[in-house]
Amino acid sequence: MHTNCILGNMTNKELYREFCQTNGDLPLFMTDWWMDAVCAGKQWDVLLSLDENGNIQAVLPYLLRERAWMRYIVMPQQTQIGGIWFADAAISKDENKVVDICRDFAQQLGDLRLSYYYQHYPIDSTAVDQMRVLGFKTKERVTYRIEDLSNLDKVIAAFSKNKKRQLQKALSLHADMNMNVEDFYRYHVQCLHNQGKQISYSREFLLVLERKARRLNQCQILSICNADNEVLAAAFLVWDKHSMYYLIPCYNPQHKDSGASALLVLEAIKLARQQGVAFDFEGSMIKGVANHYKQFGSTRTLYYSVEKYYKWYFWFANAYNWLRERKMR
Repeated sequence: MHTNCILGNMTNKELYREFCQTNGDLPLFMTDWWMDAVCAGKQWDVLLSLDENGNIQAVLPYLLRERAWMRYIVMPQQTQIGGIWFADAAISKDENKVVDICRDFAQQLGDLRLSYYYQHYPIDSTAVDQMRVLGFKTKERVTYRIEDLSNLDKVIAAFSKNKKRQLQKALSLHADMNMNVEDFYRYHVQCLHNQGKQISYSREFLLVLERKARRLNQCQILSICNADNEVLAAAFLVWDKHSMYYLIPCYNPQHKDSGASALLVLEAIKLARQQGVAFDFEGSMIKGVANHYKQFGSTRTLYYSVEKYYKWYFWFANAYNWLRERKMR
């Protein structure tokens, strides 16, 4: 059973806000406040699947974009996962219910008259296989995680020899947690400029995200400084009750031999340990970045993207990709 727009006098989004207040296990990236922050100025909503008693049994929050004659769902910036989330772990293990819920959501997505759908589903989501059966395309994605931080000495012992050497170089450096969000943004811009790159998100985007996360005590800006208090590396960290995410790390390439990047990860891991959660390097699809994260003794962890082209847009996308590949030859 599903609701397209209104149940009683409440919209899906209003029902979802109430749901988020009472479901502490909901992943950070799928909460209403996170969607408010990363979709500021854009249109987000949520699909709901209800049981026979009218209770929410699964949710699918989404960012809807429209351009010309196209309507499409894509992942918001700085958001690792989305897709279908089951309100009760027991539901996610009941194959018959999973099948029914996924069919329900597939129908609701079709009712949105989309051209394209793309989301990253949660780690170990049992919905992925069913969405594949329903005609959606799935693809492996990778993140690196350290699940057990209870014994910090054991965690550090799993670091590679290279990372341990870098930490020895960083003995004169120290961690600081007083960097403000404006300074962090400027620092990130400068780090990327020094590498000939441009930042992918706006100052306003980060200000909104930091303000909402700080209000709920679910973020921290961590920096690594030398004896002169010059910032050598920094990271914007966020967390929920299960994991801390290494959301936005940045390093000054001029100090690549200082060991600051290794110390930044170690100090972030210590913060995750204080929170009593796992540490997630938040996606690692770039080979060089993945190699860096693997050297901290992390575990390669799969999750999946789920996508679908609707109707004629499938042929349009294939033609566009063919022409692009031909130009690159």
